[in-house]
Amino acid sequence: MFIALKNIFIDAGNVTLFTGRFFKEVLRPPFEIKEFLRQCYIIGYKSLPLVAITGFIMGLVLTLQSRPTLAEFGAESWLPGMVALSLIREIAPVITALICAGKIASGIGAELGSMKVTEQIDAMEVSAINPYKYLVVTRVLATTLMIPVLVVFADAVGIYGGYVGVNIHSDLNMFRYFQQVLDSLDFLDIVPATIKTFFFGFFIGLIGCYKGYTAANGTESVGKAANAAVVAASLTIFIIDMLAVQITDLFF
Repeated sequence: MFIALKNIFIDAGNVTLFTGRFFKEVLRPPFEIKEFLRQCYIIGYKSLPLVAITGFIMGLVLTLQSRPTLAEFGAESWLPGMVALSLIREIAPVITALICAGKIASGIGAELGSMKVTEQIDAMEVSAINPYKYLVVTRVLATTLMIPVLVVFADAVGIYGGYVGVNIHSDLNMFRYFQQVLDSLDFLDIVPATIKTFFFGFFIGLIGCYKGYTAANGTESVGKAANAAVVAASLTIFIIDMLAVQITDLFF
């Protein structure tokens, strides 16, 4: 028990130092712009098909599941607004972040873990290249920027999926559907949900980089780093979401 607690505190201290180094390095030139843009392409553009399919299914299924209950109370006209609010406030940000944690955090953890095992990171240090700035800072910045973009894209596709779901059992034109969606949304419905996605992206990138960058020697550690990155990132997403909901209720 004592050893387990000791390891937890040691790991927490290492993560804190790793995070502090990020904020130190991110403001120090030179800036790896090309690598940052490459990571944005890999993390953002290559994740669009998966996010689009997931967002469409979320909107479609939520609409089909909610319609019978609303129909019992004669409130089917509320369906577009309810689906939009549910997607934008909670479902789309969390589900998209979890998908990205599984895809991106594991990929970063495995990539950096394999570089650590094969001593490529040590070779970069010998070559007078700052591996932390090149490998970690660019990836964390890319996830911090791209996850919110992916979430907004998932919101839009999910709302369209809701439109398709509504028209399975009724006939509602697209203009009227999106008018009902926009009428139900408020500024405070969008802003807090968007702000928390930046934190989702930051911690997905940071945890993936930390697990890979600090992987132990041996090929087995690569798989462990990828697995640990997914588990830790997913748990962190739920914790951030819980805190975001409490803060939103407190101030808004």
